[in-house]
Amino acid sequence: MFTGIVEETGKLLSVEKGAASAVLTIGASLVTEGTRVGDSIAVNGVCLTVTKLGSDRFSADVMAETLRRSSLGQLSVGAAVNLERALAVGDRLGGHIVSGHIDGTGRITEIRQEDNAVWYRIEAEAKLLRYIVEKGSITVDGISLTVAAVDARSFQVSVIPHTREVTSLSDRKIGDRVNLENDIIGKYVERLLGGSSEEPEKPAKGGLSMDFLAEHGFF
Repeated sequence: MFTGIVEETGKLLSVEKGAASAVLTIGASLVTEGTRVGDSIAVNGVCLTVTKLGSDRFSADVMAETLRRSSLGQLSVGAAVNLERALAVGDRLGGHIVSGHIDGTGRITEIRQEDNAVWYRIEAEAKLLRYIVEKGSITVDGISLTVAAVDARSFQVSVIPHTREVTSLSDRKIGDRVNLENDIIGKYVERLLGGSSEEPEKPAKGGLSMDFLAEHGFF
């Protein structure tokens, strides 16, 4: 579990490609502190397991499914990546609840300056946009951001200078692909209320009830 508050930007040092998978080695200094092999680190919002560890770098296996669903397979050596260690009990939840299991990707279609802020417009599929609401939370490449506007094809976020300085957003260009994770609460609420039309199984019609909540272990 993560919060979407990036701890540092690392540098992709190497990519070892397999038949359909890859091993990423990432240079970092902060997120390696207190980390052990087997721990989780979010890389551009994707939860990866540390398989090798040094004082200034770590490696992680990336399976084919992750490469298909994320932008990790498009990274080039030298690319900056957003890094966050898994949330520890007692830590501040400065962003929002982030699982590190991205829902898909979007494409940056506009970047514009407004005084001290920079606006990003990100185009995404309808199946992702359905969970994005104005003033709600969205994770973009592992960064917890507030949705400033949303329409039928895209959403917008307005980013303060500090966020750009401490993340890889300052390197992003129009046309770049970014990892997106929707607010997990919205997905669970939809499922409890009957599920989406894409899902094969749905609870009985009629919405929430005390019996339904008890059956699914909520009390």
